[in-house]
Amino acid sequence: MATNRYKVSTTPSGKSIFSLIEGSLRIPVLFENGLPVKYMPKVLFVTLLVIFYIGNSHYADSTIRKIDKLKVEVEDLRADYTTLKSDYMFASKQSEIARSVDRLRIQETLEPPKKIVIEEGEY
Repeated sequence: MATNRYKVSTTPSGKSIFSLIEGSLRIPVLFENGLPVKYMPKVLFVTLLVIFYIGNSHYADSTIRKIDKLKVEVEDLRADYTTLKSDYMFASKQSEIARSVDRLRIQETLEPPKKIVIEEGEY
């Protein structure tokens, strides 16, 4: 009868990476008597920490993207505000008001306003 043969090594040195890891960590020794239940709480805790870390990094990335988007929006709004403010300042000049009121046939008065003075006992 023929014997089973399998390929032992695929690397030039004669050992694969997985066999080196298995040899250095001694994983088969840990599982000789079955699954070591005493390590399960620690493994679960580390797993939860890793999941929390990954979730936290995703949350931080999305927050940074939102902040960048809001910065662009703030810059656009600041530019709009500056433009509107300069338009308002130009439109509120005395000469521009006189020009816009001229269409309504309202003319600018040439004499200054009169000051009303009330004596102490008159009111």
